[in-house]
Amino acid sequence: MRMYTKILFALVYVSSAFGADKPNIVIYLADDHGRAESSVYGSSDVRTPMMASLAKDGLVFDNAFVASPACGPSRSALLSGLMPARNGAEENHQKPRPETQIMVKQLKAAGYEVAAFGKVAHNDYASMVGFDANISKKIGLAENVDKFLHQRKSDKPLCLMVGDRRPHVPWTRQMDYDPAKLTLPSWFIDTPETREHWARYLTDITGMDAEMEKVDAVVRNHFGNNDCLFIYTADHGGQWPFGKWNLYDHGTQVPLIIRWPGHVSAGARTEAMVSWIDIFPTLLDLVGGTAPDGIDGKSFADVLLGKSDHHRDLIYTTTTADGAMNVYPIRSVRTERFKYIRNINADCYHSNHSDILRKDRAGGYWDSWDAAAKKDPKAKAIIAKYYQRPAIEFFDLEKDPNEQVNLAGNPEYKKQIEKMAGRVDEWMKKQGDTVQMQRDPYPLSGPTPHEVQQKTQNRK
Repeated sequence: MRMYTKILFALVYVSSAFGADKPNIVIYLADDHGRAESSVYGSSDVRTPMMASLAKDGLVFDNAFVASPACGPSRSALLSGLMPARNGAEENHQKPRPETQIMVKQLKAAGYEVAAFGKVAHNDYASMVGFDANISKKIGLAENVDKFLHQRKSDKPLCLMVGDRRPHVPWTRQMDYDPAKLTLPSWFIDTPETREHWARYLTDITGMDAEMEKVDAVVRNHFGNNDCLFIYTADHGGQWPFGKWNLYDHGTQVPLIIRWPGHVSAGARTEAMVSWIDIFPTLLDLVGGTAPDGIDGKSFADVLLGKSDHHRDLIYTTTTADGAMNVYPIRSVRTERFKYIRNINADCYHSNHSDILRKDRAGGYWDSWDAAAKKDPKAKAIIAKYYQRPAIEFFDLEKDPNEQVNLAGNPEYKKQIEKMAGRVDEWMKKQGDTVQMQRDPYPLSGPTPHEVQQKTQNRK
């Protein structure tokens, strides 16, 4: 209770702690956008002109990470400044404890009106967050923001949180990219079905980018200036093998680009490691508030304002489950150079919605992967690596940024592995993380989760 007593005190304090000149804020959140799938982060395939514009006029974070690569836990961590075990949303679709969802309340106490559009909080969790307005319609975001601004009566500084559902599955049927000309990640199995799904995924990213540009234009036109703190980021990587629901960087490392004219250097990049739990205290810091004691996040305002090029030494990430679809708890710690991953139930199948359900515009390419694996040893090895993980994975990110060579058995790294294993043990103990699960995982001695799903459907 001590932490929440301090939070209540802070809510009262920050409302009078800062002067009247506070920036309007736009936080644009994508759903399932992998960091690499942006022109800003090196893709030569996908067109993201708005992200490029933000990068030209703002600061690009090359090492931003989420707390957990699943929608609910990631967003609950953002809105609380607390990691999943401490806010209660450990599994996807598991509600956080209401008293932890304090980011919006803190901003309101600092004098802000806070309005949400589209998907910001997960599911119906917005009711516990405290938005002044919550327009949950997931399409026509720019139009909805424009309508809100024209009807708005308040003269308070405004924080707009805009959640685009793209590129979450189901992806669009439209393909603005030629599947045959795209470059697939090297750890994918190259089939026509995979290429078509990848083209749809990239099309959704470009569509999301265009909607963000419209929102930016609406805000500029309404306020008549560009004096706005604009943040673009995503809740985790895309729903692809080794991405979402995994603790490889493809699942946890996200785009983060921040523009604030006159305050943030234009065209700059930083290697500083930051986490989504840090966004909440950073915003409070920038508007003159004080983050409550006891949260896991810490302000990176000094990095944003060019006063420092360092923030965190360690990034912790977790994933636990998503109902019956993804029952595979993993914990990880990352430094600038090394990544340690602990697969807690290594005697069970790793799996998720994509390979289990195999729906068109989501995981519909999986049957083509199985077919390829019957003829191609490399494809067979990729599927085996996907389903069955060793208890410990360890990567040297300088030599192997795509995390393809597991060094857990390499004696050269033994001391480093032991050190990082100890860090995970200590951190989990401090977090009270006992790996709470609501159902048992799928043992390797039994059928795959996809086979279980097929048997269930056949009984119906």
